[in-house]
This record gives sequence, C-alpha cells and structure tokens, in this order.
Amino acid sequence: MTYTAPLRDIRFTLEEVAGIGAVAALPGYEEATEELRDSILDEAAKIAGEVLAPLNRVGDTQGAKWVDGNVTTPEGWSDAWNTLVEGGWNGLPFDAQWGGMGLPNVLNTAVQEMWHAANMAFALNPMLTQGAVNALQQFASDELKQTYLPRMVSGEWTGTMNLTEPQAGSDLAAIRSKAEPVGDGSYKVFGQKIFITYGDHDLTDNIVHLVLARLPDAPAGVKGISLFVVPKFLVNADGSIGARNDVSCVSLEHKLGIHASPTAVLSFGDQGGALGWLVGEPHNGLAYMFVMMNHARQSVGLQGLSIAERAYQQALSYARDRVQGTPAGWKGEGRTPIVNHPDVRRLLMGMKARIEAMRGILYTAAAAHDVRHHHADAEARAKAAVLEELLTPIAKGWSTEMGQDIASVGVQVHGGMGFIEETGAAQHLRDARITTIYEGTTAIQANDLVNRKLLRDKGAALTAYLAEVSRHAEELTASADANLQVLGRELALAAARTGEAAAWILANAGSPALAAGAAVPLLHAMGLVAGGHYLAIGARAALKRLAEGAADDGFLAAKPVTARFYAEHLLGQVEGYRSAVVNGTATVMALDDAQL
Repeated sequence: MTYTAPLRDIRFTLEEVAGIGAVAALPGYEEATEELRDSILDEAAKIAGEVLAPLNRVGDTQGAKWVDGNVTTPEGWSDAWNTLVEGGWNGLPFDAQWGGMGLPNVLNTAVQEMWHAANMAFALNPMLTQGAVNALQQFASDELKQTYLPRMVSGEWTGTMNLTEPQAGSDLAAIRSKAEPVGDGSYKVFGQKIFITYGDHDLTDNIVHLVLARLPDAPAGVKGISLFVVPKFLVNADGSIGARNDVSCVSLEHKLGIHASPTAVLSFGDQGGALGWLVGEPHNGLAYMFVMMNHARQSVGLQGLSIAERAYQQALSYARDRVQGTPAGWKGEGRTPIVNHPDVRRLLMGMKARIEAMRGILYTAAAAHDVRHHHADAEARAKAAVLEELLTPIAKGWSTEMGQDIASVGVQVHGGMGFIEETGAAQHLRDARITTIYEGTTAIQANDLVNRKLLRDKGAALTAYLAEVSRHAEELTASADANLQVLGRELALAAARTGEAAAWILANAGSPALAAGAAVPLLHAMGLVAGGHYLAIGARAALKRLAEGAADDGFLAAKPVTARFYAEHLLGQVEGYRSAVVNGTATVMALDDAQL
C-alpha cells in the first residue's frame, strides 16, 4: 500500500482554517504567491508518493546499521536525500540570506506532513535539521551562522539535538556532560548522549550536533546548562571539511519502530575532547534549545497526523476491497466489501474526523508562528504568540495520542491481516508508538499546558480561547444548517466542561500533585475542543462555498457531516475528562506504591 498526499484537504485546511492567504501577505513573504504555493505542494506530493513512500517498507525491513563505528542507512536513502538537497527543500522556511526560499512556516508544515506520512523514519532527518537551523539562526554568533547555516539550510549538512544522557532521561537538570574552555574561544566537550536521532549517518559530509553541557563554573540544575555547536568534522577557515572531531557513535538502539532512523549513542571526548563552540551566553543553553524543542514538538505532533493519514488511507483501501459477510441492513445483492459494515464505517469515520481535526490544530499553530514573527503590528504578534504557545502542547500531546490510536484502529479494520507484517498496517502502529514519548511525553506536554500556560497567567489565555470557541458555538447553533446546529450545541457544552476542569485545577494549584494528576485529562479535553473548533470553521467554509455555487463531487458536502460525527461521537468524551479532573484526581495517588 503506497501513499497519496491528500492535497485537496491540505489546500482546503491551509486556505479556510489556517488562513494561508493572510499569512502570505505578511512582510517577508512577498514571494509566496498562490501559484508558487500550489507548485510547491504539487511537487512535494510527487516526492512523497514517488520517492519517499516506496522506501518506507525498505527502511523498516533493512533498518539503519552500525558496523565498527560507522552507520549506514537503507537502500535508496542517499538518493532520496539528494533529491531534497537538489531541490533546496530543506530551506523552504528560511531566509534567503542563508540560501532559503523564505516561504511561510505553515506551507512548510504542509510539506512536512506529506513527507512524514510517506516515510516517517526518513523525514525525521530534515525535521531535526530545520530545528537546529532555527536555534542557530536565533542565538548563534555571526561567525557560527556564516560557518554552518548555509550548508544546513541547503541540506548539505544535517543537524541534531543532544539533550538527554543515560542517567538523566527527561530530567535535564541531571545532565553531566561538561565543556572546558580551551582559551581560543573553543571548548573541549566530554560526555555521552543517548537517543540522538540521526546522530550518525552516511547521507552528508558533516553532521552539526547541538549539545547541552556544563561549564566549569556552572550552577547546579537547569540554570547551569550551556549550548555548544560540536560538528562531526571540524570546518576549516575556508569552509571546507577538516579533521574528524572527537565525537563517535558507539551504538545504535534496536527499536520497536522507525527502524531506518538511526537512534545513536554518541560519545564526546574519548580522545582528549570534542571541540565545540558556545552558542549565545553561558548557562542559557536550555532556553536556546527550547526553540529547537518547540519546533520539534509541533513537528512530532505533525507526525501523529501523518501516520494517522497513512494508516487511514491503507485501512480505507482495504475496507473497499475486502469482501466478507453481509452487513446489517444491507439491501444490495450478494456480498459487499466490509466498508459497508456499520462498525467498520464507524471506525473509518472516527479516523477521518480526527485526522481533519488534527490538521486544523497543527496548521493553525504553524500559521500563528508565522504571524508571531512577521506581522507588522506588535499587538497582533503578541496575540499570535499566545495562541501558538497554547496550542503547542495540544498539537504535540493530543495529536500523537490520536495518531497512535488511529494507527491501532487501522490494524483493527484489517482484522487478522492487520496483525501480519506484510500488509504494512502493523508498521504504522509500531512507528507511531514513539511519537507520544520523544520530544516530551504526553504527561510532559500536559504539565506544560497546566504549569506554563494555565497557572502562569491564572488561566487568562486558556479562558480567552474557550470563550472564542463558545462564541463560535453560539453562531453554529443559530445556523440554519442542521449539522452545524448539532455541532454548535456539543461544542458549547464541551467548551464549558473544559472550562470547569481548568477552573478546578486553578483552584487546587496549591497542591502540585493534584495539578499534575489532572494535567493529561485536561490536555485531552482541550484537544477535543480545539479539534471540534477547527472542524467547525472548515464545515462553515465548505457550506459557504456550496452556497456560492462551487462545483462539488462530495468533498465539500462531507465537511459538515464529518464535523457532526465528531461532535456526536467524540466531543461527549470531554465530560468524562472533566469528571476525572474534578471528581477523580485525588484517587490518582490514593494507593501506597506497595499496593500497586
């Protein structure tokens, strides 16, 4: 089963939900004409379907390999990477100053969706390189920018994020890697980093590692962490590749999924010290790295959407082909494909509705990023920043949970054949499983939502967002369309119940354990409400197009029906999450650990 980019829905979401037309009109995006945007999407879809998707199964079966310290990628990987480099694809969202295309982040998000759906293990490499570029572009010295950015933007060199260590996990305060000043502006870096995606590979001449480490005078905890550029190969004054740096890949992890993505254990300084250069100011490394981490969190949320889309396409194709049994209420002659069985249809509708909800959330967050950094008005930038920051943990946490569940539903639609590796459905589930873990688990995203968003401003941003959803729901309820009326009623109720859960957490903020125990249910409630909100925006836009006489083969007409299904089958779950927060949080820690 291959992959066909859902260009029609991608374009619809870009235009009607994320507002790409307004984004493209922002200062700095003068080149982002509708014609160019369409061309970018068409070509990206072609690469996804013809170059990356055929390698997905190859990568899963062959995997990345480590032999005597050298890492090799699967057959076809190098040619695929060269396709991206030759087309300048890695530079799509970056400034022309560094060789980029200077196009909107939300357009890049749509491209990345297609590539992650086509081949998630492959697309991790450009994703992390773009995150590294973001961090260097914002915080590195001019000298470091000149040395590294042009070749990272082009994709000639790739970038990595080196945070965690064997004893640290997600607790970055426990980092022990150290950096000692040499005296000439460089540092010798020592330590070991684990779980480094594309930490070593054979696709490019150089790999630029962004490494968190401690200076000799560093205070304890997260406030004592600095950020360093540590290249695999040193770079000569003329920009050419120099000697091998003292950084080595000592092993690759054997993983449940994404087999073709080399997850490396890297050792720095075994031969006297890996040379690195400080990014920004000492002891501010974690703050700088958060730029890369937040990019990665939205991108991993996008992986949840992508793997869900891939699983849905395969499940739908199988359901249309597989003939088995006679559906309840079936009036046709003979047997029929299982797509006409009511419960299979329920499963497929649940997949479709959640995918479109995720796409709305993720594209809206990406567009908010564009507005935040490009709008001429300071107030508009500030408002967009609040929206992006609120949506980021939802985009990552909820979308990956949904992606994992939808991949599992895809196996269910296949029945017993879904459990057989040759069908490919199992790979999507295996690949999806990591998305709720790396770049911050679902609990970490939920704690971010509660501690950095809800509690920090005493609920102002979240309350304002829910008020906007409620106003929208009132308009839907007053609509003449029956589907929108149902959606409005359910969305209003879900927003109110989510507000009650948030208010309970605010009222109990004096107990950190209670707030932490309630965080994930609140995240799920917010994800469901935000998804319903953006589905409703799309449904109204589709009906407007139809009222204006747009030709339709069923695509537009499906929008309000899909949104209604979401309202009737999914938004009711919010009441359960509200109850878990308000009535059940105290029970979370009620048992002693010996009773577990």
